[in-house]
Amino acid sequence: MSERGDGAAERVLAALRRRGAHLVGSGDAAGRWPVLWWDNGDFPGHSRITAAFAGGERRLLLDTGTELVDLSRVTAVWRSRPSGPRANAVADATQRAHAELQAEVLLDGVWSLLDARWLPGRRADELRAHNKVFHLARAIELGFTVPDTTYTNDPERLATAFDAAGGRLVAKQIAAERFEVDGAPHRAYTTVINRRHLTSRHRLRHEPVILQPYVDKAVELRVIVVGERVLAAEIDASDSPSAHEDWRHYDNDRVRYGPHRLPAEVARRCTRLVAAVGLTYAALDLIVTPGGEYVFLELNSNGAWGFVELWAGLPVSDAIAAWLMDGEER
Repeated sequence: MSERGDGAAERVLAALRRRGAHLVGSGDAAGRWPVLWWDNGDFPGHSRITAAFAGGERRLLLDTGTELVDLSRVTAVWRSRPSGPRANAVADATQRAHAELQAEVLLDGVWSLLDARWLPGRRADELRAHNKVFHLARAIELGFTVPDTTYTNDPERLATAFDAAGGRLVAKQIAAERFEVDGAPHRAYTTVINRRHLTSRHRLRHEPVILQPYVDKAVELRVIVVGERVLAAEIDASDSPSAHEDWRHYDNDRVRYGPHRLPAEVARRCTRLVAAVGLTYAALDLIVTPGGEYVFLELNSNGAWGFVELWAGLPVSDAIAAWLMDGEER
């Protein structure tokens, strides 16, 4: 389940085809494993969903406009980058939002009845696990090393955390999604706090943030967990002025990517954390300190992995395809 043009979905579809799957409605030669690529953004505008209960039985049907799918036969679902329901034909914005809400509720109900495995999980599971307060607490319970962390909109907590960190403090967004500033797309990156920020700390009351001591790094890690399989990529941004504090600036001319061998206990802890938050997939961000300590930062319930495959050479699409087809990570 993903929007059209999703490069990650294309890579996994190629891996599925290599394993004998065929894309429904594409003209592929029939194989053992039929695969449907559907975007829930086509619903309710261009697709129809029916949940019917009669005579003690139920029918769950998806009509894409070209294919009629008995959803009870679905064995695995991958929520890659779903668009969310779109009722574009409804002109009034308020009525359109109402129609899309009804569509989302129907989808959630139908998905809850599917006897299928989900990657990373159903929408509600994914949203809960993505909450940084929730998954950080689980990481601590499982024994990860975690920086002293404060989530707050109390301005005085900023000064307290700054002093406790010896003046080496960073601030992060609680939800790292993009937003707009003056109509232009914008993203807030990790910010190193200095004393100048303390003079305007009263602004903190308007929006809560995450405060953590600055952690010295040898390399950063993006750890991909697919079921029981763990694929770790290291990111060395030490030579990049723009990406040094936050590799999401993607300064690829100065940043090195490569595979990383996790200690067995750290790898086990990663898979246990993903399972503990109710998921089958997640992308974890860690730091390896100059002293070799592994420090957990956060979990992304549907985090990006394309660069892990393309730039670090790790077979994430094959791991996802294997999980979808038979649950075996090969």
